[in-house]
Amino acid sequence: MANEKILIVDDELHIIELLKYNLESNGYKVIFAQTGKEAIKLATEKRPDLILLDVMLPEMDGFDVCKNINKSKETEGIPIIMLTAKGEELDKILGLELGADDYITKPFSVRELIARIKAVLRRNFKEENTSQILSLGDLIVNMDKHEVTKNGSKIDLTLKEFELLKLLIVNRGKVLTRDFLLDKVWGYEYYGETRTVDVHIRHLRQKVEDDDKNPKFIETVRGIGYKFTD
Repeated sequence: MANEKILIVDDELHIIELLKYNLESNGYKVIFAQTGKEAIKLATEKRPDLILLDVMLPEMDGFDVCKNINKSKETEGIPIIMLTAKGEELDKILGLELGADDYITKPFSVRELIARIKAVLRRNFKEENTSQILSLGDLIVNMDKHEVTKNGSKIDLTLKEFELLKLLIVNRGKVLTRDFLLDKVWGYEYYGETRTVDVHIRHLRQKVEDDDKNPKFIETVRGIGYKFTD
C-alpha cells in the first residue's frame, strides 16, 4: 500500500470527498484545501508528496497557485497534477509551462487518476544511482544535486525540465523520439500528446541556450524528436 501524502485543492466539497475516499482506499494519506492561499499554506507546512490542483479556484486560480508553489524554496519540486473542466490546449500548455507535472480534464475516471498519480510519484521518487557533474561549455549540470548553472549563474528549472535535460544529456548524440521522451519522463503513455514534449523543450531552450531560436545544445530532428549535442 502507498504511504504518500496527497494535498487535494478544490473548492467543491463533494469532489474533495470523492477524491479523498478513493485515494485513502488506495492507501494514500490525504489533506485538502478549498482556496489557493490555503493550499500554499498547507503545501509549505505539510510538504505533501503530490498536489491535485483544481484550476478554477476562488481568489487565486490554480495557475497562480502552481506558479507560487514552484518558485518557493519551501515547496519547489512538489509534483502537481492539475484538475480542470477546461480542455483547451492553451490551458494545458500554460499549466505545463508553469511547472505542472500532469494535466487531467474533468470528468475523469478514478482509475485513470490513480494510474497517473502512481506514475508521477514513481518518477519523482526514483533513486538516483549516479553522482555526476558534467561541464558542457558554459553549462554545468550537477546530476546529483539537480542543479544547472550557466556562466556561473544558477538556472531555475522545473522538475520536468531537469528530467528532460538529464535524459537528453545521458543519451547525447542520440536522437530521442517524442514518444520515448514522453514515456521516460512522464512515466506512462500520455495519449500521444507529443505537444507536451515540445512545450517543455521550448521552455528548456529559453533557459539553457544563448539563442533559443538557434540552439547549440538541444537540436530538433525534424519529424522524429530531439538530440543533445555538446
